[in-house]
Amino acid sequence: MREEIQNIRNEALAQLIEAKTADEVERLRIIYLGRNGKVNKLTKKLKSLKTQEKKEVGSLLNDTKDTLIFQIGKRKNQLKYGVRQWFDPTIPGKKPVIGHLHLITQAIEEISSIFEKIGFTRVRYPEVEWDYYAFESLNMPKDHPARDVWETFFVDSKKDKKYGQMVLTPHTSSGQIREMERIKNPPIRMINIAKCFRRELDASHTPMFHQFEGLVIDKDISIAHLKGTLDYFAKNYFGPERKTRLRPFHFQFTEPSFEVDISCGICKAKGCKVCKEGWLELGGAGMVYPSVLKNGGIDPQKYTGFAFGWGVERVVMMKPGLNIPDLRLLYSSDLRFLRQF
Repeated sequence: MREEIQNIRNEALAQLIEAKTADEVERLRIIYLGRNGKVNKLTKKLKSLKTQEKKEVGSLLNDTKDTLIFQIGKRKNQLKYGVRQWFDPTIPGKKPVIGHLHLITQAIEEISSIFEKIGFTRVRYPEVEWDYYAFESLNMPKDHPARDVWETFFVDSKKDKKYGQMVLTPHTSSGQIREMERIKNPPIRMINIAKCFRRELDASHTPMFHQFEGLVIDKDISIAHLKGTLDYFAKNYFGPERKTRLRPFHFQFTEPSFEVDISCGICKAKGCKVCKEGWLELGGAGMVYPSVLKNGGIDPQKYTGFAFGWGVERVVMMKPGLNIPDLRLLYSSDLRFLRQF
């Protein structure tokens, strides 16, 4: 019976190729697929076969039937529209899959937009920097822990007589002196967003990450201006109900220096399992040290300023509704995670 099915299949396909009109094709359809056609006659014979043989022959018969239905329809279209492939112009097209910006890129654009609305200018400075701009000019002594090989990536290159060793930028604060040298005469309102590199790797750190550095220098700049700027960012990025607070801290290039906390978005600063005491650490800030202003060519007797530097990944992880438990997920290639944003 298998051979009979194959013979009918080949016979029908050969006759379809020879058919010259749609009427001939329709006649062949009746002969092979009609109620009393050859394929249906073979289907009736399946009853007499054993169970296993019935299954195998039935599958072959179904394949033959499907092939003939397809080829008959194709031949009709060829005779009607010509040998070119038939196409229905009324069928909606298949839209290509469109990607989107990475979550970090989205955050950088949002952060830039927030600060640009209050007069900050977005800048970028080298990701491969000199020791002078990264440390020396920022009031960091030679024995400062940040200048250790276990904290900073030093580039294997010849030292410059003036600027020292080449390093991978450990923080966007290295752009402070460069911005002062570029502007020369305040006011300065800088937002520097760039990649940074440190020898850290765990759930909240990666060797490469992004920071955004704010720097404002003008006459009579005070801590009140700093606090107002931080509150403005927090309310626009995290939500209008969020608040910031300043805790005394120490940074080598600001005095006074502060750690900046933001009120917990879950308990509204009342204290919960996530924040413990109602506040979450956001980043560092402070008033620019007079010697740093002097290194940038700015008169500290005439001008004052404030600076802050926060991790882009950190503020992304703290954004309401995201609930990202591990920083490394942001740089994974897992599309199940990335497509959510």
